[in-house]
Amino acid sequence: MPTDQQAHTTVPTPTGRVDALDLLRLLAVAGVVLYHFGFNGPTSNGITYVALPGLSGFARYGYLGVQLFFVVSGFVIAFSAQGRTASEFLIARISRIYPAFLFCMTLTFLASLFFGGPEFSVSAKQYLANLFIAAPALGQPYVDLVYWTLILELTFYGWVFLLMLIHQLEKLPTVILPAWLAISLFNEASLHSHTLTKLLLTDQSGFFATGVMLYEIYRGRSNLLTLVTLVFAATVAVTQGVLNSYLMAAEFKTAFDPYVVAPVCVAIIVLAFAAIRTPRIFLPASIVLALGGLTYPLYLFHAEIGYIAFRRLGGEQDPVATVTLVLSAILLLSLLTWRYVDRPGQKWMRIWLTATAATLSRYPLATRSKALFSFSK
Repeated sequence: MPTDQQAHTTVPTPTGRVDALDLLRLLAVAGVVLYHFGFNGPTSNGITYVALPGLSGFARYGYLGVQLFFVVSGFVIAFSAQGRTASEFLIARISRIYPAFLFCMTLTFLASLFFGGPEFSVSAKQYLANLFIAAPALGQPYVDLVYWTLILELTFYGWVFLLMLIHQLEKLPTVILPAWLAISLFNEASLHSHTLTKLLLTDQSGFFATGVMLYEIYRGRSNLLTLVTLVFAATVAVTQGVLNSYLMAAEFKTAFDPYVVAPVCVAIIVLAFAAIRTPRIFLPASIVLALGGLTYPLYLFHAEIGYIAFRRLGGEQDPVATVTLVLSAILLLSLLTWRYVDRPGQKWMRIWLTATAATLSRYPLATRSKALFSFSK
């Protein structure tokens, strides 16, 4: 069985950035912002606050920006895994996710604590649980409900990390993905296992898998098997999108037209395919980098902080002007967060985690386990 390093030599691994994907991230977060401000704002005491309800007819479909994120994530994670060891991949992913999350979550908590009032109340226990991202697993709600998507991202990262650890990553596009997609279809159409849904992401797997297969095409593996698997993944993604729309309709007691959802899901996949075929775009690289960089803080900031600001400013009187003002401020905050928190934070965390991993690697597993056990006591 070839190792990861040997397998990588068979097909050249592309280097550099795919600038168009940064614009797709911006489009995705714009859809989510539209969804939250035009259809489903934060909820408190059974009341949902919506700033621009007049937009609800099409803003309700903005949630599909999350699925666009998942397609991009599938591509980026497959890209990120190539040429790295399992530990290097894990360090890179933690460094990418956690520094900005910690800052944005802390700032959102403080905004809720001091300005949220009874509508957006928080507690110290809630904050401490959110430090681990998966707050509901510790019996506490998210500081901001948008964090639920991070759990899905981390679950996907975990499976890729496991494949790298056991030197099976090269089987992901040819063997593991088709099996994953088949299990997903069976679970969503027939079995309806909540455990499988959470563990294997059977309601979103098609979007992640589509991104992975787009990476296979990007790196030059455009053979028949790759194309068939891509079509299979895209079909599953569209199917999952439609099935999820029925669940959304039941939850919100309003229509989510599958004849709108399905074409939007197809458009997401087509846009992603176009992006990998257009790696360089007309905008200056520094602007594209900044636009892509601010999307993660913008995603984490916009909902809870956005609504706290909206309510404190009395935005009900002139919602369009208030939303414009609030989102402009959040865009600036997101840009500053990316520039002065996220970028240096990623660097510092990567250095610290790499040094920690190097230190731990000097000790046998049994010694490390004993030391960890002693420390925990």
